[in-house]
Amino acid sequence: MIVRSDNSALRAAAWEELKVRVAACDRCELALTRTNVVFGQGSVETPIVFVGEGPGADEDEQGLAFVGKAGQLLTKILSAGGISRDDAFITNVVKCRPPGNRLPATEEMMRCWDHLEAQLLLLRPKVLVCLGATSAKWILKTTEAISSLRGRWLEWRGIEVFPMFHPSYLLRDDSRKKGSPKELTWQDVRSLRERLDQYGKEKRS
Repeated sequence: MIVRSDNSALRAAAWEELKVRVAACDRCELALTRTNVVFGQGSVETPIVFVGEGPGADEDEQGLAFVGKAGQLLTKILSAGGISRDDAFITNVVKCRPPGNRLPATEEMMRCWDHLEAQLLLLRPKVLVCLGATSAKWILKTTEAISSLRGRWLEWRGIEVFPMFHPSYLLRDDSRKKGSPKELTWQDVRSLRERLDQYGKEKRS
């Protein structure tokens, strides 16, 4: 178990050690079908971390999180809210692609959990954004639907958790009517921006 450390050199060393360990992981059968492990990428000095469910085909091919159509939409959503992907860290609950882009199995998420847990303990974000039902239910240990969880400020180990719809869900529902997933996501990203601005003011004061 990687322990939270305030020493930046120790944290950096632990981070590199974690990357090596995740890259060599063979704890579940996803290791047999992957092309690349998708560790996640972005700023390691960020106040915000986004966690999706698992890599898709594009992510598996490139070894990067959220680079396919859903990832491109996520970039646009964040940009519209004044949030740069480069200032965040983006990863998934499981680090290898489930075949056929199916949802990760419970056993797979269990075996991959300490990788994500270690990432979060080392990154120490102020805000953890769960993208989609799989991520939100797994991290928050709840059975509530994402339609109920989204837009609410919750908590995990002292970190604020903010569930949002997964971008892939928005790709399947193109409606922009009031109350539609896209309209609700626009509300959510504005709320997220406001909370980040609040943290920025607290840090400067």
